[in-house]
This record gives sequence, structure tokens and C-alpha cells, in this order.
Amino acid sequence: MGRKKQEIILENVRIEAVAAEGKAIARIDGTVLFVQFAVPGDIVDVKVTKKKKNYMEGFITRMVTPSKDRLEPFCSHFGICGGCKWQPLPYEMQLEAKQQQVYDQLVRLGHLDVPEIQPIVPSEKTQYYRNKLEFTFSQSRWIEKKEDLESLEEKDRVGLGFHVGRFFDKVLDIRHCYLQQSPSNEIRLFIRDFALKNSLEFFNIREHRGFLRNMFIRTDFEGNIMLIICFYHEDKAQREALLDAVSEAFPQIVSLYYVINGKANDSISDQECILYKGQEVIFEKMENLRFRIGPKSFYQTNPLQAYNLYCVAREFAGLTGGEVVYDLYTGTGTIAQFVASKASKVIGIEYVPEAIEDARINARDNGIENCEFFAGDMKDILTDDFVNEHGHPDVIILDPPRAGIHPDVAKVILNAEPSKIVYVSCNPASQARDLEILCSKYEITAVRPVDMFPHTHHVENVVALRLKN
Repeated sequence: MGRKKQEIILENVRIEAVAAEGKAIARIDGTVLFVQFAVPGDIVDVKVTKKKKNYMEGFITRMVTPSKDRLEPFCSHFGICGGCKWQPLPYEMQLEAKQQQVYDQLVRLGHLDVPEIQPIVPSEKTQYYRNKLEFTFSQSRWIEKKEDLESLEEKDRVGLGFHVGRFFDKVLDIRHCYLQQSPSNEIRLFIRDFALKNSLEFFNIREHRGFLRNMFIRTDFEGNIMLIICFYHEDKAQREALLDAVSEAFPQIVSLYYVINGKANDSISDQECILYKGQEVIFEKMENLRFRIGPKSFYQTNPLQAYNLYCVAREFAGLTGGEVVYDLYTGTGTIAQFVASKASKVIGIEYVPEAIEDARINARDNGIENCEFFAGDMKDILTDDFVNEHGHPDVIILDPPRAGIHPDVAKVILNAEPSKIVYVSCNPASQARDLEILCSKYEITAVRPVDMFPHTHHVENVVALRLKN
């Protein structure tokens, strides 16, 4: 028999600072200790869950003395739900930690030569700021420690909410979420109650059976709602009963879709979204521009802060009206159209065909005639031949996924030698890696973080680069 690992409890640990990935940091006899849900200044007892040569990880078992800065979490799901982990941390401290994260990735770890990093742009809203949420139906919800599973009725074992970290088949039943404005919570609770009263089967994620699978709620700047409900299989009578009921109860739902998704995963990117009632799209607004939002459209989930993010990008581009701009990873063409009035020509490239179709329609509806959009894999489209055909870029703006840019894309950018590059990133670590490559020909002239996701450790960062002489 294997030897049972000895439980390690560290007492009276003083938390020193905020660390990466939303954790806090302490030091025990020279060894770094990472702790979840802690605030600098807390004195806590910690159970060690991982012990390596150079560091340890653990969680709080007892709060000995809370930090003077510690706040009471506003959400009843705090600590179980995987989101909003920084609720106990005052917002100013969150901003400081994100500013430090950008410095650490670019300078301390990335060893890049950067000017003084400009102050992070705070989010106007720290609650109810998202315009899109996804919820999952589950026959087997997360059971909290205070609950007795054996005494729960079948209807009390189901859940409609968010996946619990590390447990793919467990869903936390959400009573109130502070991320999306009303009536998001009311719609979700109505659907949950209707399903239970009418014996609509919640999905069994492990065994892949059931009826109700997942749902999306999207909102726009006017408060209009798009609702997409995904079913595992077709049952016309039950499906229409639910769709009709929720549509009648919430007149704010101006666009109602459904999806029949019988495949292995929840993604609807490769599924047909069928319009059941209402209009095909809703709209987001930015300055004098309107952007179509369909069931599969990508749009920044904090729309008010997206405006500030794009303002920073436009400022860093320093356009004078005569430039050819390439907007890489353009999505539905938001940045491309946002800078179009300051440029001679804008080329947008994105791998999702539906997004490019939305971009073209958006440009047409916004009366923009100097934007062209192309769909396909970036590394395949953005070739030297493409650049020769569509014009040499004076400025390249790129906003890639978290993984950053493909080395082949970096090579084409370097070969094209635009005068300026503006790199928007949701992951400063991959951004730092890519910047090291680009800095073989470029120098960094400006850096500014933007907080898109309050109460989380995530941060967007905008970097301006200029071609070396």
C-alpha cells in the first residue's frame, strides 16, 4: 500500500501581495505560497494542496485576522463559482494588480524595453457589465457541503448555471449573477422553473442524454435581448411550449433562436441557429456606428469598456487620413470600422466566415466604403502575395485570441514592415512572447492596460510599436 500523504496546515500566514492568475502570495521560510481568495494583509491558516521544490499552493481553512482592506463578497456564489474571484479585493487594488501583471509579463519576465506604462483604464461598471452569458442545464448540479444529497428531491438536484472548475459534469445552480443586467436572472429562473413544472429533462453531461442543454442571453445598448436555447434533440411540442412561454413572459426578447445540438460538445459555432421569433439580430452602438450582433457574432462582452479599448488603439495608431490599415483578427469589423474615418483604406481579416459577413453588412449599413473584409486562417490569407495585391500596410492593428499570433503571421508582418503596429491583447504573457519577435525590427513606444473584466485577474493590454530607423 502507498504511504498516505501527511496533511500540512500552515498557521498564522500573513498574505503579502496579489499574484498572477487571481491568487495571493505569502512566503514561508523562503518558499513562495500561493493562496486562493486571499487579500494582502490577511492573516490566515492555510491547508497546503501542492508542495513543490520552489513553491506551494493552498487554500484558507481559517481567517485569523482579516486585512483592513478586505471587502465582504457581494455574491452568494463566491468561492464556488469560478468567476469574480477578486470580490474581496477593493477595486483600486485590483487595478494596481493588473497594472503590475502587465509590467511583470513585458518587463520583468519578458525583458522588453518599454516606456513607462500608462495608467490602466478602469471600467465604468464593475457589476452588470457583460452583454453575453452562457448557462448550462445539468441533471447533476454542484451539491454544497452544507446540503444533504440523500434528502434532496429529484427537482432539487438539477441546476442551470455555470460549470464548476475541475468538474466538467458539475454545474452550479445560479440564483443571482451580478454580471449581466436585468432581466437576465429573471429569464434564467423562469426557464428553470418552467422546465421543472413541465417535466422538461435537464441534460446529463456525463451520459449525454436529456433535452435542455445550454442557453445564451445577449443584450444590446437599448436593453433588447437575444435568447438562444440549445436542445440535445428535437421535441417540437416541448420545444415550442418553452419558447412560447418565455417569449410571452419577456417582451424584451426581440430575437429568439433555438439550436438542436446532438454532438459531443456545447459549442454552437458549427451548428444551425434557427430563428423562432422576432428579428435576426440585435445591435451594439459605438460613437456613430452600429454593429449587428447575431447568435454567433463575436463582440467584446463589456461594451462600454470596449469603446475605451478601441479609443486607446486608435490613439496609438496615430492615423492622419492617408494610411492603409490592416486589422487582423477583425471579428465583426469593429476596430476596422472604428478607425476607418481616419484612414485611406482598411483591410480586415478574420477566420470565422459568419463574422466577416456581419462585418461587410455592418460596413454597408454604416455607410463605410473604404473597408474590405476577408475570411480565412490568418497564416494562410496574410501572405506576401496578399499584401502585394491589396496594398502595403502603413499600420497594422491586431487583436488575436489568447494564444497570440502564429509565427507565420509574425513573419509576414515583419516582411511587410508597416510604419506602426498596434497590438491589442487579452493575454499579456503571449503578447510579450510575440513582441519579442516583432522587436527584431520594432521598438515599443507606448503601453496601456484596459480593465475589461472587474473582479477577475484578466486584463487587456494595448501596445504601440514603431519601425526602427
